[in-house]
Amino acid sequence: MVKRYPCLEVDLNKIYSNTKIVKDLCSNHDIRIAGVIKGFNAIPEAARKMVEAGCEWIGSSRIEQLQQMKEFGIKVPTLLLRIPMFCEIEDVVNYADVSLNSEKETLQKINDEAKHQNKIHKVILMYDLGDLREGVFDRKELVELAQYVENKLENIELNGIGTNLSCYGSVIPTTKNLTELGLAAEEIEELIGRELEIVSGGATTVLPLLVKNGVPKKINHLRLGEGVVNTQDLPLHWNTEINGLDKDTFILKAQIVELNKKPTYPIGELGVASFGEAGVYEDRGIRKRAILAIGNQDLGDSSKLIPKDKNITVLGASSDHTIIDIDDCDKDYKLGDIVEFNILYQAMLFTTQSKSVYKIIKNN
Repeated sequence: MVKRYPCLEVDLNKIYSNTKIVKDLCSNHDIRIAGVIKGFNAIPEAARKMVEAGCEWIGSSRIEQLQQMKEFGIKVPTLLLRIPMFCEIEDVVNYADVSLNSEKETLQKINDEAKHQNKIHKVILMYDLGDLREGVFDRKELVELAQYVENKLENIELNGIGTNLSCYGSVIPTTKNLTELGLAAEEIEELIGRELEIVSGGATTVLPLLVKNGVPKKINHLRLGEGVVNTQDLPLHWNTEINGLDKDTFILKAQIVELNKKPTYPIGELGVASFGEAGVYEDRGIRKRAILAIGNQDLGDSSKLIPKDKNITVLGASSDHTIIDIDDCDKDYKLGDIVEFNILYQAMLFTTQSKSVYKIIKNN
């Protein structure tokens, strides 16, 4: 049988091992973790490995992925990471055991639907600590909203509070801003007369602070995806290495369809490329290059590829073709050869979603 390309090899055992390492690290700090599956588009076998390794929740921003987890037989609670839309409230109550929220009107609608379904739905109220994505911005308003949920909404349980950092505003998690989250939690607990189950400090970008023992003790929950399943961002962007993590969980393989020596600077009057962007080119003379049968429709952005052959340079891509410089390579690449890549988060998100990228699930 002829293997089809491009293909993405997903190593389940390495996902399990990575998750277990990070889970144990978090457990040493009394932090429980939700495994975030949206980055690999909820490949169910991978989600199951995260649960087996110790994730106590499975989280996604897409309600249909949480539905998929229920149907696949995942038994841990499901966590909806994106603020619910009005149009999906029925599905939220049906398929998400917990949801992140910040709007009073949305909470009212969830409460009404939960009453209709004869359920108690858990919520985590989000506190915006400066990243300027979702969350209540003023602590007083957050505390008032928490009291409202606790005292007025009979079919909603106030499960906790949380924050999100480094996703829009690039604000890094620090001891200072996470201490503010903890102080808000303590104020709410004093007013409602009980301890919150969850104080969720954020996502993978909290791990560098955790490694340095800088996460306040009040933080007891993290929502982790890329940092446990792909592990590329921490060393690349955060100067953080966690011992034992394997970067080869997702390997992208693409086939060479053209080999040529060509100029490195385009010839003619320049405008914009296929996605409307103005290209940046360096004239390095005539060099050997290859074209791969995969493009930004499958990758999102070819710059998010990390060639396994360190002498390869990714030059760029159109929708369907990726161009690589192979002039410095020791290997004599031939037409039809396969080039392998590690992938960053964006490429993981796109390739796992693309129907044109064949998936190979490895479990040995």
